[in-house]
Amino acid sequence: MSALALCLLLLFLAGPIFWLLKPQRSHAFAWLAALPPAAVTLWQALQMNAVASGSTLVERYAWAPTLGLEVALKLDGLALFFGLLITGIGTCIAFYTNYYLEGDRRQGYFYLVLYIFMASMLGLVWSDDLLTLFVFWEGTSITSYLLIAYKSEYKGAVEGARRALIVTTAGALAMLAGMVLLGLEAGTFNISEILAEPGIATAAITPVALVLLFLGAFTKSAQFPFQFWLPGAMSAPTPASAYLHSATMVKAGIFLLARLHPAFSDLPLWFWSL
Repeated sequence: MSALALCLLLLFLAGPIFWLLKPQRSHAFAWLAALPPAAVTLWQALQMNAVASGSTLVERYAWAPTLGLEVALKLDGLALFFGLLITGIGTCIAFYTNYYLEGDRRQGYFYLVLYIFMASMLGLVWSDDLLTLFVFWEGTSITSYLLIAYKSEYKGAVEGARRALIVTTAGALAMLAGMVLLGLEAGTFNISEILAEPGIATAAITPVALVLLFLGAFTKSAQFPFQFWLPGAMSAPTPASAYLHSATMVKAGIFLLARLHPAFSDLPLWFWSL
């Protein structure tokens, strides 16, 4: 297992570990809680020179070989920028959570979901495969629902979480259809290979695929006319709201469009939609 996969595994495992540790109000625990994302942030920072010089770190793992499916991860300039944003702010959120939720008996559960969300978000921006990206995309939707509905005793929190999940999941299903259309047209779901496919922008099915992708991106990033789910989602505890809706999750749609921009930037549909 290589570096990118190990970083994701570290964050995924941090959730259940801190859930079992029973968080307590202490400076030592706050620093300990911030350690996993801080370590991933440091590792990414150490890759900046290599990435700036044009190097790209790529990892591929067989998923369903008979179907030609794989888990593909890539660290380039765009992925590194968003990755540093996710884990850098995530470090601050993990540290602050220990104090904000002081005395809350479900604080360990909050850490569990927070770290799974963080890992899913990081996996999303590191993905170099459309289906891998979709899996992580939905991981952020499910965990964001759980974070928004954390104060489940309040009706507004549950309703806000449900509305956010319905809107973003509906957009994600449309996006999945667009991804499948693009993948079938290009003969691959690997994002780098799709971007390098010379005829993909002019294919007859491309406008339909792009409209479906726009639906996923716009719903996730709360863009007009899908912004109505965002106010209700602010019922989440302050650390979750600060992380999900100010710094990371609503940037997922922007990331997706930025990743695909090189292939479709010359299309009028792309230009006027953005």
